[in-house]
Amino acid sequence: MDKLRAMELLVSAAELGSFSAAGRRAGLSPASVSRHVTELEEHLGVTLVHRSTRNLVLSEAGRGFVARAEAILAGIRSAEADAVSMQETPRGVLRVHSRTMFGLAVLAPLQPEFARQYPEVVVELHLSERPVRLREDGFDLDFRISPPQDLGLMRRRLFLSERVLIASADYLKGAPPLKVPQDLLNHACLPYVLGHDAVYWRFVRGDKTEELAVPVGFASNNGQVLLEAARRGHGIALLDHYTVAGDIAEGRLVRLLPDYRITNTTFEEGIFATFPETVQVPTKLRVYLDFVAENWRSHARIPDTDRPEH
Repeated sequence: MDKLRAMELLVSAAELGSFSAAGRRAGLSPASVSRHVTELEEHLGVTLVHRSTRNLVLSEAGRGFVARAEAILAGIRSAEADAVSMQETPRGVLRVHSRTMFGLAVLAPLQPEFARQYPEVVVELHLSERPVRLREDGFDLDFRISPPQDLGLMRRRLFLSERVLIASADYLKGAPPLKVPQDLLNHACLPYVLGHDAVYWRFVRGDKTEELAVPVGFASNNGQVLLEAARRGHGIALLDHYTVAGDIAEGRLVRLLPDYRITNTTFEEGIFATFPETVQVPTKLRVYLDFVAENWRSHARIPDTDRPEH
């Protein structure tokens, strides 16, 4: 039994005064309307309608039920209208998770302009180093460094990572020369760590790949901490270009070994916007993702060699 349909037909019959009139409104026969109402009565175990050949009369239980049903149906119509409105006009809370450094370097600076353009969308930005479970943890969007492997998730790649070695000019003044990766063995390195294993950096130039276990002067699982340590002259860090581009441009940091491609993981990582697969992407999510995709370069300062994936 379709309880909602039976409820709608009973309310319509009570309003119009007969099963025939309710059937005409719904495109059903009077017998079909009567059958829906009878099934509802059998389900509830009460008589809702006193039937006669001349008119329809609600029982006491029927009057109470119809009053409640009218309120329920009005609530459903209101919910449907709100859902349609939210799909047409971006509004509501958007819960976003991101890697810490991308959130600090790109998403946070973009937020004021996004809020100006979409004042009815409230962004909750959560930062951490590990990917979240979108549905289980209640997030609408996650900016990850690798594409999702989970079923039921969509992705949009903004860019692939370019990681660069950086140090402050003050550190380099008294440090040994650095011309090839092996020279790092004579330096204080500031690696990013998550576990207890030795830290390896990989270097590629032309067709030659080299892997080096770097000496650790100081380590952290937080890129902002490593960036600040490098700024203060504590050693050499390997960080994503978008996190240090401003410091390099303004002379606070110097890029080292620029002829090499360098990574501490793989060269396939980057920033991937990940979100649940749905029939229709909610408007608040779509406009936020489009806004970030269109504007991230102004803050990340990534070279034009890489293009976003749509």
